[in-house]
Amino acid sequence: MNVRAAAAKVIYQVVDQGQSLSNALPAAQQQIQPRDGALLQEICFGILRWLPQLESVANQLMDKPLKGKQRVFHHLILVGIYQLKYMRIPAHAAVAETVDATKTLKNPRLKGLINAVLRNYQRSQEQLDQAAISHDAGRYGHPGWLLKLLKSSYPEQWQEITASNNTKAPMWLRVNSKHHTRDQYRQLLTEAGIETTLHSQATDALKLAKPCDVHSLPGFADGWVSVQDAAAQLSVEYLKPQAGELILDACAAPGGKTAHILERQPTAQVVAIDCDETRLTRVHENLARLNLEAEVICGDARKPEQWWRNELFDRILLDAPCSATGVIRRHPDIKWLRRAEDIAALAELQKEIFDAMWQQLKPGGQLVYATCSITPQENSHQVSAFLKRTADAKLENGTESQPGRQILPGEEDMDGFYYAVLTKAAN
Repeated sequence: MNVRAAAAKVIYQVVDQGQSLSNALPAAQQQIQPRDGALLQEICFGILRWLPQLESVANQLMDKPLKGKQRVFHHLILVGIYQLKYMRIPAHAAVAETVDATKTLKNPRLKGLINAVLRNYQRSQEQLDQAAISHDAGRYGHPGWLLKLLKSSYPEQWQEITASNNTKAPMWLRVNSKHHTRDQYRQLLTEAGIETTLHSQATDALKLAKPCDVHSLPGFADGWVSVQDAAAQLSVEYLKPQAGELILDACAAPGGKTAHILERQPTAQVVAIDCDETRLTRVHENLARLNLEAEVICGDARKPEQWWRNELFDRILLDAPCSATGVIRRHPDIKWLRRAEDIAALAELQKEIFDAMWQQLKPGGQLVYATCSITPQENSHQVSAFLKRTADAKLENGTESQPGRQILPGEEDMDGFYYAVLTKAAN
C-alpha cells in the first residue's frame, strides 16, 4: 500500500473512529513495504502532535468539509500538509505521492482537489501557518480541556509540559542485573558503537543517544536488556523488593515492572494481575524472553476475593489505570482520545482499586501507588483522600500538602509519572 494512503487511514481510525494508535499503526505497517515503516510512524505521530494546526490549515483551504466516505481524504490532506510543513521530503515528491494515494484509496476523482489544496498551501504557507497558531490549541498542539487543566494545575510549568509532550521520546533501556551490571552492559554498547547516558536515580537505566532496532542491542534476545522509560523503572526503587517476599504487581500488563522486580530480587514470589486477557499475553511474552517466572492471573483488582487465596502480600505495586497524560510524547493520540470527563471516572476507579488492594497488604507491609498521569486528581489528590479515610496508612514520601512525587514529562528526559509510598501500621 502507498505509505501516504496508509497514514491517512491510520489518522482516520484514530481521530474519527477512536481507535488507539498502538492498535492502528502496527496493523497498517503490515500493509506497506518494510522500508516505509519509519516514514509511516513519523507522519502519524507528527499529525497527532500538531493536529489542531493542520486542521486549521485544511479548513482555511477548503470551501466545504469532506464528509462520510470521503473523510479519509480529509486526513490525506493533513498527511500532505504535515510533510510540506514539518518534513524534509522535497515538496514536489510530497505532493505527487500524496496525490497518488487517491488511487490506493480508490477515489482517483479526488486527485484534483488534493493537488489544488496542497498547491494552494505552498503558495500561501506563511499566512496560513500564522493563522493556525493564532489560538492556543494550534500553538501548543493540545485540546482546550487539557490546556485548561494544565494551566490550573501547573501555572508555572504548563508551557514546558506541552513542549515536552510534543517532542520525540528518547529510548531508555533497563539492564537486567541478573546478567550484567549497568556499567558492564554500557561497556558492551560502547563497543558496539552505541552511545548512552546514565540516570541519576534509576540504577538500571541507560538512555540511548539515538533510538535503534532492539535486535542490534547486545543480548536482547537472551534477555540481557529491555526497553522501558526511566520513570517507569523508578517503580522498583520505590518498591524495594526483598528476598523471599510475596509481592503483588496489580494492573501489571504489559509486564515490564513485574520483570524488573524479579530481575532485582530473583527469590521474590511475584503475582501479576490484570483484567485484560489480551494484554496479559505481553506479560507472558516478556517473562519468557527474560527467563523469569511469576504467577500471572486475569482478574479485577477491585475484587481480589474472586482470584486470590487468603494470603496477604508483603508489598504491592499498584500501577493504577489512569489518563496516561504523562506519556503523551510516546502516545500522542491520548490528546484526542481522552475527554475531560474521563479524569473523574478514572479517579473513582482508582479509589476502588486502592481500597481493595490495601486490604490485601500485610500489617507492616508497603504499597506503592503509581500512575503515568500528571493530573493531581489522579495523583496527589487521590493519595490525600486515601490517607484521610485510612487510619492505618502512613505516607513515606512527599509532604502532607503534596503527598508522593510527581515527575513531569521531560524531567531528566523521563515520561510523566507519579509515585506515593504508603506503609500499613504493624499492629
